[in-house]
Amino acid sequence: MAKNYYDILGVDQKASQDEVKKAFRKLAHKYHPDKQGGDAAKFKEASEAYSVLSDDKKRSEYDRFGRTASQQTSGGASGAGQGGFGGFNPDDFGGFDFSGFGGGQTRGGQDNMEGFDLGDIFSQFFGGNAGGGRTRTPRGRDISIDIELSFSEAIFGVNRKVLLTKTSTCTTCSGAGAKPGTEFSTCTNCNGKGKIHENRRSMFGSVSVTTNCPACKGVGKIPKEKCQTCHGAGITNKQGEISLHIPAGIENGEMIRMTGNGETVQGGTPGDLYIKVHVKTHPIFKKEGHNLTTDLSLKLSTALLGGEYNLETLDGKMTVVIPAGIAHGEILRVKSKGVPNQRGGRGDILINISIQLPSKLSKTARNLVEGLKNEGL
Repeated sequence: MAKNYYDILGVDQKASQDEVKKAFRKLAHKYHPDKQGGDAAKFKEASEAYSVLSDDKKRSEYDRFGRTASQQTSGGASGAGQGGFGGFNPDDFGGFDFSGFGGGQTRGGQDNMEGFDLGDIFSQFFGGNAGGGRTRTPRGRDISIDIELSFSEAIFGVNRKVLLTKTSTCTTCSGAGAKPGTEFSTCTNCNGKGKIHENRRSMFGSVSVTTNCPACKGVGKIPKEKCQTCHGAGITNKQGEISLHIPAGIENGEMIRMTGNGETVQGGTPGDLYIKVHVKTHPIFKKEGHNLTTDLSLKLSTALLGGEYNLETLDGKMTVVIPAGIAHGEILRVKSKGVPNQRGGRGDILINISIQLPSKLSKTARNLVEGLKNEGL
């Protein structure tokens, strides 16, 4: 039975690309195998769904036929229905590192599937390096941080600078691991090829795998003198300042991904930085889409006769006119004072009106109400 990619991501079939991307981000953060409690199978499933629904052409084919053209040509029904791997390509997933799915311990200390390396399987059977093809490029680890924003910063956006300690490219040798000016000799481990071949176990049996040479990191040459700063590793652990741009209208708990700002690995590509946003609550306002909502309780006299109310908005103080005869549950709208949108405009402030009814009436007040009653009010 074909998979329902919309159900996997938890979005409607009419969902926009932004909604699809946002849903995938949440699932990727939740199930990423490098996290403690991550789930490699669910992460792969969400990635497969995203690769189709984020591509307009593939999504159109999937909506019409229940699968994409690549899935139909990669083994018919068995390619997508029985095997579940039809058209799956690790390069479709925006830089996510499948190599972290197996081969020992995750960062959280949890054992991955023992006896075979899922990273190798994805690389070999979905366009990878079986039988001497292209080698899998090493990738640094993803890292994550948490930041706290005021309600106003979340509404209007803000630029932040944070100090982050991580593994970075050595500035002395620019990642080469060699002392500046030193000579290089041919790597004897790989005979200068930069690659080595070995047999590994997998769920498909023994397979021949081509990997970067661990001695020379795929370069084919080894420096005669190592860099004194990083001792030949090409990377160092150091603290640096990173500038963050928080977009306007960000939600509490939302993740921001900064590609290439994770940890660095010699001879490979850096991982990504994930920023989880925590928004402080506001004493008056709540965010609902691009609108801000607040509650206003009026005295009965103000509801009947009208009046003015001083409201402290995120833009400063303003006076709200209360029309005479306003009803309980009515909503007053203050235009263009809400959350900024992508079109350059802003949402509104919605004021939910409630009317206070006195629990007791003085003699004078009772006489006044009796007079209103006699007038049919």
